[in-house]
Amino acid sequence: MKKIVSLMLTALFLVQCAMAQSVAEGVKLLQYVYKNNSAKAVLQKVYDANPKDPQAIYWLGMANVAKNREVLSKDGIAAARAIYQKALQDGVNDPLIWVGQGTLDILESNNVNAAKQKFEQAITTTTETKGKNKGKPSAAILNAIGFANSLGGSTIGDPVYGIEKLKQAAAIDLNNPDIYYNMGVCYLKTGGENGGDAVKAFQEANLRDTKSARAMWRIGKVYQSQNNKESLELFYNGAIQAEPAFPATYLELFNYYANKDVVKAKGYLDDFLKYADKDPLNDFFYAEYLFRAGKYSESLAKTKEIEASAGLVAVPRLSLLYAYNYDRLGDSVAAKDNVVKFFNAKSDIQSTDYDLAVKLLSKFPGNENQAVGFLEQAIASDTAKADQLNYMNQAAEIYGKSKMYKEQLVWLKRRTDMLPSLTNRDYYFLCDAATRSGNIEDAKKYSTDYIVKFPDQLYGYRFAANAAIAEDVDTSKGTAVPAVQAYIDFLSKDPTKNARILPYQFYYLASYYHDKAMDYPKTLEVLNKLLALYPEDKYGTTVKPIVEKQISNPAPPAKTGSNKGSGAGNSSGSKNK
Repeated sequence: MKKIVSLMLTALFLVQCAMAQSVAEGVKLLQYVYKNNSAKAVLQKVYDANPKDPQAIYWLGMANVAKNREVLSKDGIAAARAIYQKALQDGVNDPLIWVGQGTLDILESNNVNAAKQKFEQAITTTTETKGKNKGKPSAAILNAIGFANSLGGSTIGDPVYGIEKLKQAAAIDLNNPDIYYNMGVCYLKTGGENGGDAVKAFQEANLRDTKSARAMWRIGKVYQSQNNKESLELFYNGAIQAEPAFPATYLELFNYYANKDVVKAKGYLDDFLKYADKDPLNDFFYAEYLFRAGKYSESLAKTKEIEASAGLVAVPRLSLLYAYNYDRLGDSVAAKDNVVKFFNAKSDIQSTDYDLAVKLLSKFPGNENQAVGFLEQAIASDTAKADQLNYMNQAAEIYGKSKMYKEQLVWLKRRTDMLPSLTNRDYYFLCDAATRSGNIEDAKKYSTDYIVKFPDQLYGYRFAANAAIAEDVDTSKGTAVPAVQAYIDFLSKDPTKNARILPYQFYYLASYYHDKAMDYPKTLEVLNKLLALYPEDKYGTTVKPIVEKQISNPAPPAKTGSNKGSGAGNSSGSKNK
């Protein structure tokens, strides 16, 4: 009898080990990124064999969420939700299932508060109440919480909260590389300035599993974002050496070389397709290669073939590839329609996609707000400050080219708020947009700052004079005189170079002093300065004798209500340039 019991226990132990190994196998395939179908198939078998195993339930849900390219699938989220709800209904009330549900709260609606309630409940439930680990929660639960907050774009979840929990997990479990890997991804989500911390976390993960390519692949991606060729190749090659069958590394190298060395890129693409799952999403990369190789008609044909077999919903970036190909083939309308279709689907959008959208929409007048709307999305999804500034500059340029100066000024000011200091070019466009939009206060402010920062540049004085003249449009107040005089002083440093614009500033002052201030001696002083620089100036030589006569033979006091003057200033055609 004892022998029979022993055999039964042994068999049960072997079954449990086999099942655990299968879950581990499924998770490993899931981590390969481009073997999601294989991962899902393995995990589905484990789940079918024991639908009450919390590990199988949790990971099958996660396998449904991710389709490919780390894309989050709406249908997959719904499927995962159904798996977790069924488990709870079947009595599998496990903390890991709660974490899975919290993960879906984040991915489905970014309801971080609802997710955290489930996360904290899981932490409390798994915290040891006695023994050597008293007061310590489950490192596996903490890691799963960190993983939940590592998923999705930079605005999804709470990566700072995720890092906090992962640090707790790392202090409990000193050997699990996944903890540090998830920590590195969370750091990346907090912004490019934390790239160094992300790399350190990935290095810690690699120290704990030197045979894994995943951490080195991620480090390579960080250096690729910095265009550091030497470092990205070092880590990508290290990843290939560690795990030749890890597909993601080959895809990154294909993307890197696609626009630099098409032949080399093709080799990496072949390796990627060799190791990745057979999937329309992966066939897409071959169509993308054809585009990058300049074979636009062939790429278009392949794109149509993939759409016919899989559909746009399954491969959302097909619409974008249509747009690229049509753009190169000269069909701007079809290109624009497809890029709009792609963005409306709101799936698998990458930071580089916005450039094409803006380019295509900008070709069609009336689409400025829609193009800038895409740039707003880009700013929200891209945490790199340099990229955000570039998007803001693009928005300002779109409105500037369309003569929508009020909107242009809004974006220039928004960009200015992110800059530590302004360049000569920055001030020029700020002042120009403020002037053209009629925003006199901003024109005065920025032109004043322009002069202070760049006193040797002409445009600060010009914009200051223009703003002052616009504020006193009928010259009745005389408030523009100081700004115009400062402009004259600057231009007078090189009267030959500035002969086209300097005289007009004298005309303005002469007109003001004569027609408004009725100060004929001051008018004559201005005219003498003008003629000292330009003796043949027609305005000066014509008006000066009139003013001299008015000084020597002053007119009798005008009757009440009459103040017509001589009209000398009015004949000048005064204007500022």
